[in-house]
This record gives sequence, C-alpha cells and structure tokens, in this order.
Amino acid sequence: MSEGTEDRGRTGDGTRAVRAGLPEPVKHEPTLPGPVFAAHFHLPGEVSGPYAYGRDDNPTWTLLERAVGELEAPGCEDVETLVFASGMAAISAVLFSQLRAGDAVVLPSDGYQILPLVGAQLEAYGIEVRTAPTGGDAQLELLDGARLLWIESPSNPGLDVCDIRRLAKAAHARGALVAVDNTLATPLGQRPLELGADFSVASGTKQLTGHGDLLLGYVAGRDGEAMAAVRRWRKIVGAISGPMEAWLAHRSVATLQLRVERQDATALAVAEALRHRPEVSGLRYPGLPDDPSHKVAAQQMRRYGCVVSFTLPTRARAERFLAALRLVEDATSFGGVRSTAERRRRWGGDDVPEGFIRMSVGAEDPEDLIADIMRALDASAD
Repeated sequence: MSEGTEDRGRTGDGTRAVRAGLPEPVKHEPTLPGPVFAAHFHLPGEVSGPYAYGRDDNPTWTLLERAVGELEAPGCEDVETLVFASGMAAISAVLFSQLRAGDAVVLPSDGYQILPLVGAQLEAYGIEVRTAPTGGDAQLELLDGARLLWIESPSNPGLDVCDIRRLAKAAHARGALVAVDNTLATPLGQRPLELGADFSVASGTKQLTGHGDLLLGYVAGRDGEAMAAVRRWRKIVGAISGPMEAWLAHRSVATLQLRVERQDATALAVAEALRHRPEVSGLRYPGLPDDPSHKVAAQQMRRYGCVVSFTLPTRARAERFLAALRLVEDATSFGGVRSTAERRRRWGGDDVPEGFIRMSVGAEDPEDLIADIMRALDASAD
C-alpha cells in the first residue's frame, strides 16, 4: 500500500474511496495516471524491479490493487491485493492455488450458479467437495478435515447471511483456510479480513465499479505464502485484467461511496414497498428488520447491498412483470447505476422457484423507481 495508508484508515468511506490508490502528486502529471499499455518493459541486464512483462505486472494494476486494498483493509500494511480478468478468474485462482488432490473444500450449496461447475472440476482433480446452505451457519458441520471453507455472504441470489466470525474461527481451529465472496456487500458494506477470513474475493464487475461496462475480479489477503500461490496461479493461467479495464475500474471506485449510499438506501425502500404487495412472497433483503438474516447481518455488515429478491406466483406472472418495467432493464448481473432485474430460474442453475426475481437497484430517483415497480406489478396481474 502507499504511504499514508494508516492515515487514510481513519478517514470516512467517501474520502477513502476518492483518494484510494492515488500516487503521490507530481507537478504536471495527472492525478490518476492513464492506463499503461505494454506487453513488455525496458529490461537491460539482470531482471530486477517491479515491471518486466505484461502478464506479470502492470503499473495500472498496481494503483488499482492499492486502491482496493485500502478499501478492504484500511490502515493494514500487510494486506496484498491482486486483480484478475473477472470475478470467476479470482475465485478460481484461490480454489485452484490452495487445493490439492486429497484435500476437502466446503462450498455453499446456494451460492453463485457457476460454483457447481467449479465443484465438478475440483472433483475431477481428486478434491472432495462438500456443500451446505449459507443460512444457519450450516457449513460448520462439514469443516472437520477440510482444507478450505468458501463463504458467500450474502448469498447470491437468495440473500442468506452466515456468521463469518463464527465460521472463520471454527475453520481455523480445524486448520482450514477461509475465503469470503464479498461481491454483494462490497468493501463498504463488509470487510471479511477484519471478520477473520484469509481471503476476500469479489467480482469487480458488479457494484465496485458500478457501470456494467467492464469485467474484473480481485483477491485480497494477508497471508504472504497463500497470496504468493494466488499470484503464481495468475501468472500460469494468464487471467489478467486489461490496462484499460483496470484504469476504468480505478476511476469508478472514486464514486463507490456515493453509489452505494444511494443504491443501498433505495434497495431498502424498494423492499419495504414490496412487503405490502399480496402477490409477492419470499421477499429477502438483509436490511429489513424482519428479514431472517438481519440479526447476523447487522453484527457484521455496515451496509446491506443493492440486491432485493422476491417471488411472484408463476413464471408467466414474473415474465409479464419484467416486460412491464420501464426503468428496470431485464438483464443479468447486478450492482450497476441502472436498475436491472431478471427471472433467475431462466438460467437453470439456481434452486429457486420459477417466479423468483433478483432485482438490482440502481441510482434512479427512489420515488420513480418504486412507482415503476408498483405499476409493473399492477400491469402484470392476471
């Protein structure tokens, strides 16, 4: 991390986001240097210094990695962050760099729909895969003999929450590493490393960058040996972020606090409005006081995210609802400044009802967005 990180750890989230990762000012130089496009760098004589080949490191990555590290672990000099080409590249880097044939890994059974594909590949490499739901800390029962515990909290798309401190403590007592997917919360909502995790992993494609125009992932961690293995995996696989994507991500991080405050507050307002609709069932948002996960979430989260999930009675009703929306795009992914929603079952990978809706709340005016949702619900009635 850069000089002055300790001081930045005492600042507010907005100040930290705006200043994160910036180099020391140099007269006539830009505040945030432009992207460095280079496959190779001048390297006479012996190999030394930080930049030699574009697959290994890039000055634009360095600034972004510093910025993310300052958000994930303010004031901590011993945290290393690595950026990747996508969230799945980051997830794969942790799993495949830390696990060997004969190891056991505990995954959430209700996590991101690509995890079962990852689990099948791990099993093909001779790794035992155990799964349990996020809610109720059910993964606790599977930790004996495990090498790695993978937590997704809040879970995607069901928005269940587990007690990260409790699970991390139990996993470490059994000799297991702990990784937390922090995509839904963002570093402004939750800091897994402070809660005891060894790795905080996220898709920067989502709310971290917030504009739906780039793919990015990252891994942050304290253990030098473990992070060296993650870095080695990135080098071997070549799952690297392009310089332009990294620069755009760093630029976008500056507005993270502004976007998160608006989107998360509106998500709560949307959830509260949906509570009064008789056709809506299974409403989930960790920020609702009566949500099954709220008590645990309130103990470890500072903000509750921009995603709301609920179920409409039938597939047809859900599809009519989505078609009737005017301010909400029918699209996958989440976290962008433009609201999106989708019938999640259409992908086939999530164990959810046919009418299940995952809605990502954007930065539109709350009154306009809620009015559009209520109107679409009315219009979609039989």
